[in-house]
Amino acid sequence: MTVTLADVAARARVSPATVSRVLNGNYPVAASTRERVLRAVDDLDYVLNGPASSLAAATSDLVGILVNDIADPFFGIMAGAAQTQIGGPGDGSGRAGGEKLAVICNTGGSPERELTYLTLLQRQRAAAVVLTGGAVEYPEHQAAMAAKLAKMADAGTRIVFCGRPPLPEGDALVAALAFDNRGGGRRLTEHLIALGHRRIGYVAGPPERTTTRHRLEGHREALRGAGLGTDAGDEERLTVHGPYDRRSGYEATLDILRRDPIVTAVVAANDTVALGACAAVRDQGLRIPQDISVAGFDDLPFSVDAVPALTTVRLPLFEAGARAGRLAMGKENPPPGGIATIAAELMIRGSTAPPRVG
Repeated sequence: MTVTLADVAARARVSPATVSRVLNGNYPVAASTRERVLRAVDDLDYVLNGPASSLAAATSDLVGILVNDIADPFFGIMAGAAQTQIGGPGDGSGRAGGEKLAVICNTGGSPERELTYLTLLQRQRAAAVVLTGGAVEYPEHQAAMAAKLAKMADAGTRIVFCGRPPLPEGDALVAALAFDNRGGGRRLTEHLIALGHRRIGYVAGPPERTTTRHRLEGHREALRGAGLGTDAGDEERLTVHGPYDRRSGYEATLDILRRDPIVTAVVAANDTVALGACAAVRDQGLRIPQDISVAGFDDLPFSVDAVPALTTVRLPLFEAGARAGRLAMGKENPPPGGIATIAAELMIRGSTAPPRVG
């Protein structure tokens, strides 16, 4: 059932005219009254400017792109690529020939801010929303996300996931473009094992994120496949979780080297973390790759310019972002079943080598 202005007024115990004044901001209202009205709007999930049923499914020329950190090239590349498809001429249905206004929403990795941005985009009747990067796996957040996205889809908003798997529940998606993080993680560690490494440290991302879990699962699958991961306690001892940033890579690598001085390789959750790992190795007077091999993930632009160049897993970030933009604009048909797994490619470079003997 569509929530009306009268419903909000009843919930806030004010007149519909007062609700209208608060929402339009064109008349002074007491702060306590304003707070009560806005709380009722949130509680009822009221969509602004939607009293007429004929407008309930109408959408604007706005497209939201949600990222965890726009300063991180992983997200910046995908968002920029999506915007190239969103900002250009579309199907002629928009007021300016089909163009849409892409708005980047930087969540800072906060589940609460992710939901807040979706609510704001819902109120603006966004034509589409592209959600990038790994998802938070808290059950309460996943349920809230599924409910929010279903309401937005019912109102005509196109929902596209880019670089993240679909939610366990909810079928509101146009498409989910999921990277093969598990397969990439497995192949990266298999490469190190093939070189002769047996003591491999792992600098993981935040434990609550899908990307972290899938990459770590791939790493451990490779260890167990080689008979190296039979001791769960040992796996945990050589794994340190932290944010996806350089400082985390530095501190976690120092921690791993303290826990096990005979580690011969370190796998980092992404290339930025790998840079921190490299710095930590060098600060311990060790050489890369002669003493310790270091590997990353994502193949961000700077990875090939590191010294030595990083062995990493390439994800086609620009291509995925552009495809997500086309799907959001209705320029491309969704994949069969709405879900596509995007392959990851192992890039072998100078930061990995066989372990030193003796």
